[in-house]
Amino acid sequence: MDMIPSRDGTPIAYRRRGDGPPVILVGGALATADTEAPLARLLAPRFQVVTYDRRGRGASGDGARYAVEREIEDLAALAAVTGGSPSVFGVGAGGALALEAQAAGLGAARLAVYEPPYAPGPAGPPRKADRTARLHRLLAAGDRGAAVELFLTVTGVPADLVARMRRAPLWRTLESVAHTLAYDDAVLGDGSVPAARFAPVRARTLVICGGAGPATPWTATRLLADALPRGRHRTLTGQTREPAPQVVAPVLAEFFGREVYVRLAS
Repeated sequence: MDMIPSRDGTPIAYRRRGDGPPVILVGGALATADTEAPLARLLAPRFQVVTYDRRGRGASGDGARYAVEREIEDLAALAAVTGGSPSVFGVGAGGALALEAQAAGLGAARLAVYEPPYAPGPAGPPRKADRTARLHRLLAAGDRGAAVELFLTVTGVPADLVARMRRAPLWRTLESVAHTLAYDDAVLGDGSVPAARFAPVRARTLVICGGAGPATPWTATRLLADALPRGRHRTLTGQTREPAPQVVAPVLAEFFGREVYVRLAS
């Protein structure tokens, strides 16, 4: 992977694939550049695709003290590598980060986000505050496994599947980046859709949700799309909180590019 220093000097590890209009993929909670690789490979025939390890993950460094502004600076540094005006796709909290960066002046050509986990309605912020407090207590106690389990449970992963995941080799990898769950939590603020803050986002923005999940993501993404000056909403039939790369790739290619997406025969 290549490295680029962020504004505070933190090294950010990234990888480029393909050639064409630039697209940056922003991973969600616990994701790394490797997580986004399948989608990147599908987009690479049409685009220059950048995947990266968000700060505190994988090969990237971390600052002494986290702030959402530092992650915005990381994304700005990557945008500069591509020429300064890429399209950006973010999943989960990565989508919220992409929107925060654009509101802060990133200058992306187009944005697409998949189910940023905002919590609509009056009960949302109190529930978010409770989860934040629990997460910080677990991380302060050094119980990374319980922090990962809390995140998975809140996002709807069944308890029996979490128990099986705990016995799998992947679990150690998830624990290694568990501290960054607090970073994603910070990106989401109080959990409500920050309509006023996103009002300056003038880039065309596609807000996507899966059609096979619970009602809350649909409601939250619909509110988000309505709050964005040039937002539009799309539901992907049969998709859950982790969309299949082969389903989302043609949607992104059509939105980010003018030509029809053509999948490689292989």
